[in-house]
Amino acid sequence: MTAEQTVEVCVRLLEEGTETCRPTQAIPLGNDLYKLLPTPKYNPEDEIWEFLPGTVVRCEASDKYVTRCLLAVEKAADKTLR
Repeated sequence: MTAEQTVEVCVRLLEEGTETCRPTQAIPLGNDLYKLLPTPKYNPEDEIWEFLPGTVVRCEASDKYVTRCLLAVEKAADKTLR
């Protein structure tokens, strides 16, 4: 997979004390759906992502954090993926 086939998506981090997110790469699937990929140093014991790598999520543009980004907002329902 090449970098052209992925986009940057932000995933909220849980249990951080303040609202924050982690940018990661994702595969665009169309209709605002993306499959999340892990960061190179992903460690589930260090960071608790709202949606785990491998999850298909719906994203929307957000400026809630430092820069405007595509933010994962919900897990895609199985019926959406068919």
